[in-house]
Amino acid sequence: GVVTRPVGYSVAHSSRARRAVSDEAPTPRLDARASLERAASNRGAHPSIMAEAKRFAMVCAANMNRSMEAHKVALNAGLDVKSYGAGNRVKLPGASRDNPNVFEFGRVTYKDIYDKLMAEDEKLYTRNGLKDMLERNMTIKPAPQRWQDSEVDVDVVVCFEERVFDNVVSDLKGRVGGSGEPLLVINLDVVDSHEEALNAAPHALKLCEMIDASDDWECECDEIMDKFAAEAGRRPIYTVCFY
Repeated sequence: GVVTRPVGYSVAHSSRARRAVSDEAPTPRLDARASLERAASNRGAHPSIMAEAKRFAMVCAANMNRSMEAHKVALNAGLDVKSYGAGNRVKLPGASRDNPNVFEFGRVTYKDIYDKLMAEDEKLYTRNGLKDMLERNMTIKPAPQRWQDSEVDVDVVVCFEERVFDNVVSDLKGRVGGSGEPLLVINLDVVDSHEEALNAAPHALKLCEMIDASDDWECECDEIMDKFAAEAGRRPIYTVCFY
């Protein structure tokens, strides 16, 4: 199974605060790489946390707005990035609050959703931003993906809602057959609106780039998070899961 390990409390000062660290699976490299791994091992650090390009996942509830805007920005910056939703279904605003549009993960593409909504009321979905959102999403990948139904092949997960963060951590704890490598799970609370997603995506990119540039993020994680919070004005919570 998965073990989660708190690593300290400089990230947040509340009962909800969790701590974190990221990782990448060790692979054969040049002699210099092996030397770095031995040095990390001597310090008690996991060999896979050394300075090597990390694989990132952006996760929100529906894989429609916050995670997709962050996916786009990180992809354009050259990061190895994927995105997911961690809710039960893809739920989007409808003609009224009591009548949302609900779709099943794994059964629809972004184009399917787009075609349905445009046929239903193009003016409404243009006005509320869903038309632009879906057109953006279709340029990034074919369909929304659910975290719980996907293979874990990333090193760092950035969530955009504490409920999503809890879902991801709970899912990791329930998985079996992992290799025991560390996976850093972070939460940046972001309101699920078009404007807030646009504002948050560069912050998510900044945090990912800081982690990616670290020689040893397990030892430097506190400093990275504190520096990010000071510069971005957002205080992340985070934890390390050993998967």
